Amino acid sequence: MVIFDCNGVLVDSEPIANAVLADAFQQAGCSVTADILARRFHGRGLSDICTVVEAATKRKLPSDFAATVAATMHERLRTELCAVPHAAYALTWIRGPKAVASSSTLDRIRLSLAVTDLLRFFEPRLFSGDFVTQGKPAPHLFLLAAERLEVAPEDCIVVEDSAVGVAAANAAGMRPIGFVGRGHTEGRLAGDLLAAGARTVIADLRALKGAIIDLRGW
Repeated sequence: MVIFDCNGVLVDSEPIANAVLADAFQQAGCSVTADILARRFHGRGLSDICTVVEAATKRKLPSDFAATVAATMHERLRTELCAVPHAAYALTWIRGPKAVASSSTLDRIRLSLAVTDLLRFFEPRLFSGDFVTQGKPAPHLFLLAAERLEVAPEDCIVVEDSAVGVAAANAAGMRPIGFVGRGHTEGRLAGDLLAAGARTVIADLRALKGAIIDLRGW
C-alpha cells in the first residue's frame, strides 16, 4: 500500500491555503503571515495551528473561524488549484492500491482531488485528520488508514512533503519517502525530511516509482 499526503504532494495547494489562512488571521487581529505558516506549520491541521496561534497571541479566534476559512479556501481551490506536475503519471504507473491520509478535512481532500482529476485513483480510500484525536506528527492517522484497509503498517510506504508527516509515518512503522518538488527550498526541506526519518527524497514525481521499487524490491 502506498499512502499519500495530499497538499504539496498531489495538489499544489500550499500557496493558496497559506494566503487564505494568513488573511483570516489578520482579519481576526492575529499577526500571522503566509511565510510564518509555511515555515512553522507545514503539514499541520487547522485545529492545531489555531491552538498555537491563540496561545501565542492570547487572542480567542471567532467561533466561526474554521467555517469561514473553509468556505474561502474551497472557493479558491475550485478556481485556482492545479495538480502537482506528473502526479497522474506517477499514480498510473504505481502498482497496487493507493490511499490519501491528510491533515485536511475530508471535504477539502475530496474537492482538491476532484478538481485536479486525481480522485479516481483513491476513492474511497481517503483519510482525514478529523478522523483522529491527534494529528501528525502522531502516527494515529496512518495507523487508522492501515487498520481500515487491512494492511500491516510495515507494508505501507508513505509519500510526504513535511517533516511532521514523515515523523508520523516513521512512528507508525511505515517507510516514508520525502517529496520536495513544489515551491519548497529543496535543500533545506530535504535535510529536514531526512532528519525526520525519510528513507529517500525525490524532487519529481516521475522518480516515485523507482523510489518505491528500491524500498520494496518490486
